[in-house]
Amino acid sequence: MNATLLWIIAAVIAVVGVVQLIQGQIIFGIVLLIAACLVGPGGYSIFRARH
Repeated sequence: MNATLLWIIAAVIAVVGVVQLIQGQIIFGIVLLIAACLVGPGGYSIFRARH
């Protein structure tokens, strides 16, 4: 996948996660923030190639 597309998806997920945290849904917000880390191309990504 394109790295720019992954950054955009990760950013959207992270923003939604922060909004959920502010609204008081702690568990769902944390899950979304972790998902953003897994989707993003930086660091660990579930979409990177395994060689």
